Amino acid sequence: MAEKQNARERIRELRGIIERANDLYYNQDAPEMADFEYDRLFDELKRLEGEYPEFDDPASPTHHVGGAASEKFAKVTHPVKMGSLSDVFSEEEMRAYLERTIRTLTDAGVPEGEILWSVEPKIDGLSVSLTYERGRLTLGATRGDGTVGENVTENLMTVAGIPHTLPDPLDLTVRGEVYMPRQVFGEINAEKERTGERVFANPRNAAAGSLRRLDAEETAAARLDIFVFNYQTGSLWTDGHSPATHEETIRRIGELGFHRIAIRTVTADPDQVIEAIRQIGESREDLSYDIDGAVVKLNSLEQRALAGENPSTPKWAAAFKYPPERKETRLLSIEANVGRTGVLTPLAVLDPVRLAGTTVSRATLHNIDIIRERDVRIGDMVLVQKAGDIIPEIVGSVKEKRTGAEIPYAFPETCPSCGERLFWDSEEGDSGALRCQNPACPAQLERGITHFASRGAMNIDGLGPALVKALIDGDLIRDAADLYSLRREDVAALPRMGDKSAENLLAALERSKTAGPARLLYALGIRHVGEVGAEELIAAFRSVDALFDAKEEDLSAIQDVGEITARTVREFFDLPETRALVDKLKTSGVVTALPAQEDSAPDGGEERGADLSGLTFVLTGTLPSMTRPEASELIKKHGGKVTGSVSKKTSYVVAGSDAGSKLTKANELGIPVIGEDELLAMLKGE
Repeated sequence: MAEKQNARERIRELRGIIERANDLYYNQDAPEMADFEYDRLFDELKRLEGEYPEFDDPASPTHHVGGAASEKFAKVTHPVKMGSLSDVFSEEEMRAYLERTIRTLTDAGVPEGEILWSVEPKIDGLSVSLTYERGRLTLGATRGDGTVGENVTENLMTVAGIPHTLPDPLDLTVRGEVYMPRQVFGEINAEKERTGERVFANPRNAAAGSLRRLDAEETAAARLDIFVFNYQTGSLWTDGHSPATHEETIRRIGELGFHRIAIRTVTADPDQVIEAIRQIGESREDLSYDIDGAVVKLNSLEQRALAGENPSTPKWAAAFKYPPERKETRLLSIEANVGRTGVLTPLAVLDPVRLAGTTVSRATLHNIDIIRERDVRIGDMVLVQKAGDIIPEIVGSVKEKRTGAEIPYAFPETCPSCGERLFWDSEEGDSGALRCQNPACPAQLERGITHFASRGAMNIDGLGPALVKALIDGDLIRDAADLYSLRREDVAALPRMGDKSAENLLAALERSKTAGPARLLYALGIRHVGEVGAEELIAAFRSVDALFDAKEEDLSAIQDVGEITARTVREFFDLPETRALVDKLKTSGVVTALPAQEDSAPDGGEERGADLSGLTFVLTGTLPSMTRPEASELIKKHGGKVTGSVSKKTSYVVAGSDAGSKLTKANELGIPVIGEDELLAMLKGE
């Protein structure tokens, strides 16, 4: 039982971490997690969901692409889903993928010698679709979550390599990757360094941020480019002819005026596929654009159809990810940074070194265990990498270059931000972690308010780390509730603000008041409480205020809330500072409770519907009038539970058109299968 409880808590924790990483990477263009670490956590989540199918959820990040359509742009529904690729990280994994796909095709009657593979660089940029009607560009959209993206047509018209009109009057949609050339990236970052602005982390984030500018002139100034690599719908020829191979598609794309990648190998030999991957990897530093891997895909479009698709990735293609670049430099000192929950994170100060397009002078050491495990000492020559070309980290020390003058790191006894005494928290890491418990600690305040404003929390557009720091330094805010008392003239007077920016911020703050109690609870930054846990707590207690009186045993009994989380929630709501903060938020008009429930409808009105408590549903296929997330939300509102896999504990499977293996399994297990009409009738209590 304890093992299952631990698995449930870990699944909940992983979903929160991955959703935050997705939001930062896809939506805010400000990633904080390296690709390798993300993939490791993602694989762990998939494994746990497979081992414990009762904890699966259709809303899990394993079931969808990480992005979302921004509220700043009109939403676009893609005619063909823009999925992602499965990743492999070794030649052995790639060979296994090739063998598996070849076996699928030969079993379907395709001669092995006719199975050709295309190998090309994987551009590290932002995926977009371009739609043309009668040869004119009418719509350009970001990928978003793969189904719904953002309309950024005006901005895409400033990108080199995208023709506004085609030489033929075609109706078609193509897909490509927008990127920032390395030379442009270097020039822009050099200018940012000169003016004291925050530099871009890498060209991918520079491209994504520039493409999402509200002013198309700012996008044009970024000098972006594109490589188009696929067509989604329509025909590439006016006579209705469609290409039979990827090679033919790419050739025609070039004839129409799109920029396309020149490096490509087409071969039937798996050994040559591996060799092509190696050659691309060896040449990556000489390219004029950033890549994060090599894409291997079936050349024949007919064979792709035979290979099929996974729920979120094609089986006919895979992405080989290269290991991050590493360089040696000297570790000058180690500083301790205080996070929003008070945990101290060691930060290495380095002799500056050029790495993955930027100058690196600081690198994360993650935690105390890493310093001990890697035996990193001040004065060491160390190996540094920018994992995923994002966050610099120290891989280890170069012990053979030690002189004897190196100094082991001594952990501080007091908080470097507020001076209060630190204590060891045994819940953090293998050996615990140093934590500052002072709720008024300035460093915790800055990071806590940044979290409060983040997209998954109160979603206060425009309130990023730099502005939060400026507000604190200007003594305009001392807690999150003070945000709602800001005056336009005070905000406008801050560096790089002005009247218009101040008005936008105040408008975003006003909108955030109705974010709802679940998002507010998550925004408060309670340890171990992620977005899912916050929703479960509010679903059970219906308001933030009710948690002040909640007993620890009642908290731990809730789905997705275990004993550790229950204890931290109880400790948080026992603090007098918490009561003062929540009261200030309520006084400012922030919604802290769900609408009152009515026990019955007024005379002559409709009944509230059935109570589905104790029933577990699985959704599969395409429903006639609503999406699966909408159906899932309706079931949950009536007390039911929705999981992602069929088991003996499943009460009903709700099946739409194109239902797959879940329907088959339901029939094998004798689980009742219903349609949308029956579900709606059930929800009405009929």
